[in-house]
Amino acid sequence: MMQAAAIVFAFFVGLAAAAAAQFGAAQYPIKADDGEAIANFALNADMSARLAKLPGQVAVGNLRGDVTLVQFYDLNCPYCREAAADVDTLARADSKLKLVFVPYAVLSVPSVQGALIEVGASKMLTPEKFLDFHRRIYAGRGVIDGDRVLAAAQGEGLDPQALAKASNTEATLNVLKENATVGGQAGLAATPAYVIGGVAILGHPGLRSLQTVVAAMRACGKVAC
Repeated sequence: MMQAAAIVFAFFVGLAAAAAAQFGAAQYPIKADDGEAIANFALNADMSARLAKLPGQVAVGNLRGDVTLVQFYDLNCPYCREAAADVDTLARADSKLKLVFVPYAVLSVPSVQGALIEVGASKMLTPEKFLDFHRRIYAGRGVIDGDRVLAAAQGEGLDPQALAKASNTEATLNVLKENATVGGQAGLAATPAYVIGGVAILGHPGLRSLQTVVAAMRACGKVAC
């Protein structure tokens, strides 16, 4: 039953993502590491509040950090693999940063299957262990599905059978549905997407760009000073 539900859900969000293919212009002067402007826009206060309350979020790094960077990601987004390495480096190097992961499984059935397991595992791991787990998921090549995430979880000391039973539930699927629905309403039409200082950034700008945005938030309270 869960597999069928995941297929229906993935089909729905896949259509939604395809319909939102236009990323839009750059409202603020944020440039990617290659020097190109990257799409970004301000979120209204209501939408910022809704995104902040989404379920299944995992905070890592400094949980009382002076700057919070939120990443919306799909496990099978090719850019998310590069982004996973960059945000891992960012979180480990910046002792004042709070990094929040939001599962945003909108690209495929395997993405939903993998995200179900990852959400379940997040309830069993400390923030530090979750960061290791998240990087371990991306360590190999190929499609990331439920079995792949279970193998990564086993590497972190979790029981795969118990984790699968706890994760493959309607409640966990509803977490992913809510994230996809609200993220779509917010205009997060690319994966990964970031939210920082009330601004959404569509796509992965690169490590140096993220460091620059975080530094700007500390310097002037805005994504660009």
